[in-house]
Amino acid sequence: QVQLVESGGGLVQAGGSLRLSCAASGSIASINVIGWYRQAPGKQREQVAVMASGGSTILANSVKDRFTISRDNLKNMVYLQMNSLKPEDTGVYYCNLVQRVAQYWGQGTQVTVSS
Repeated sequence: QVQLVESGGGLVQAGGSLRLSCAASGSIASINVIGWYRQAPGKQREQVAVMASGGSTILANSVKDRFTISRDNLKNMVYLQMNSLKPEDTGVYYCNLVQRVAQYWGQGTQVTVSS
């Protein structure tokens, strides 16, 4: 079992930056896929960024050239660097790890971008 805790969310003005962190309770070296998802009020949860073990990254069109996903296996951490934030980026952000058939989710961290 892997426990995940997101942090780094908060209130920021449009155009600002924020880095979200996801701390895992155990080693993530064997995790095949990492990802970040977000959910705005009244909307479905959407995929924001995903990175496979080979390093390939997929970003949602709405965040391309603004967000960066990364992982640090030594620290058992996953990150989401968010730049040039927009009000539409507001939502609860969730960290997701996949190891073959197993999936792990954190409880989320709130990100609010004001205009």
